Amino acid sequence: MRVRSITSLPTRLGASAFPVGTPLNAFFAWNEARVLRDRRYIVARDICRLLQRFDGDIELCLAHLVNRPIVSWRWGEQMLVPASRLRDARNFVAGCRGSPAIAAARNLVDSLLASIGADDLTTHAAVFRAFEDLARHIDLKPLARLRPSLKAAPVSPREILIIKLGALGDFIQALGPMPEIRRYHVNDRITLLTTPRYAELASETRLFDDILIDRRPKALDLAGWLTLRRALQRGRFDRVYDLQTSDRSGIYSWLFRPKRMPEWSGIVWRCSHPHANRERDRQHTMERQAEQLLMAGIYPASLTPWLPPAGSLPGVVAGKPFVILIPGSSPRHLAKRWPARHYGELARRLKCAGHLPVLVGVHGEADLGRAVCEVCPEAVDLIGHTDVAGLAALARGASLTVGNDTGATHVAAAGANPVVVLFSHASDPSLCAPRGKIVRVLMQPELADLSVERVFRAAMAIARAPAK
Repeated sequence: MRVRSITSLPTRLGASAFPVGTPLNAFFAWNEARVLRDRRYIVARDICRLLQRFDGDIELCLAHLVNRPIVSWRWGEQMLVPASRLRDARNFVAGCRGSPAIAAARNLVDSLLASIGADDLTTHAAVFRAFEDLARHIDLKPLARLRPSLKAAPVSPREILIIKLGALGDFIQALGPMPEIRRYHVNDRITLLTTPRYAELASETRLFDDILIDRRPKALDLAGWLTLRRALQRGRFDRVYDLQTSDRSGIYSWLFRPKRMPEWSGIVWRCSHPHANRERDRQHTMERQAEQLLMAGIYPASLTPWLPPAGSLPGVVAGKPFVILIPGSSPRHLAKRWPARHYGELARRLKCAGHLPVLVGVHGEADLGRAVCEVCPEAVDLIGHTDVAGLAALARGASLTVGNDTGATHVAAAGANPVVVLFSHASDPSLCAPRGKIVRVLMQPELADLSVERVFRAAMAIARAPAK
């Protein structure tokens, strides 16, 4: 079997073969800027060069991928192909046309050819998925060496680790792609590494077979680091999905050594499944996670977070139409806070419109709750009285949420009810705004200048009507 039009292949498969902004364009550009390149980049270029050199003969590519590499040596743009290997390749494919490995290899060649010049995201995702399907049969790492060789891939089921620590908003946004990881690894065992604060909510998702607690040891906490290292090595993980992609999770990759480092989806040095996009820091968190997983063979991944089935509502709000107000934020970013007196006036107006205002936040924000209640005594102050799971229950039952750029607002947005989120100059909503079914962003460089009237109108425009 031969490619219909060998002239349609680029003379050199590179980033320019794919439209700017597409995953394969980013993937190839990332590799072209590096000395140590991804095995999939090398194999994809081999496929293109073999098709060009042998007049579009796909069967030679299939034999190269699953039997014995017909390339005995490669260096730069040059490759050595002995005549004896060509004869062996043709004989092998003729006798193994129906094998699963040959089918996976053919799918890779077909999807790679279809992606050249294409700007459809699904077409690009198919290439990375095809690499993963082939990797179930063949270890691609030795195939990509200077002197290519083949060996069989490890068998499944496998042990999978997901790392997600960080702030509340970051954890909630990571709940978007986690169900897709579960579906992709339906026959594998999945463990989540997270902090104690998120363990209960993570357990309620029923996505994980086990949850490891990370106490986040300090730099000089040798005992803590050794405990974490033993836990990671005891798991015998085959693949890690690093959804944290921070300096800390990068350090964790070294805790597996000197033993074998598992496959790794993320940005750590020499990881097996890098998020190969030099513009990743300019992407919204959820787009960044989705593209990271696409390059690991998982597509599509949700661009909105979700919450597991919530528990019961507090008795003080059960059966009542209520709105959530979130007047706090990290104490390190006070510029993200709309003034508490503005929240008080908003609460008063919402109460007159038939919505019971409910205040949520952490223990250190009690003064904000008191300030709001001075203006609107009817508001229910639950600041410091709701954990993450309790906040999730409120988010699912609320008619509306108005909040600052903080983690609790991300929880509210994931509850699928309308959210108005207030942004100042302190953060960029294009990179970190909450995602949900209905989210309205109001931007004002100095939040003190954002009028109550403007927020109230935005809230009423999207509020779910109170039940009657």
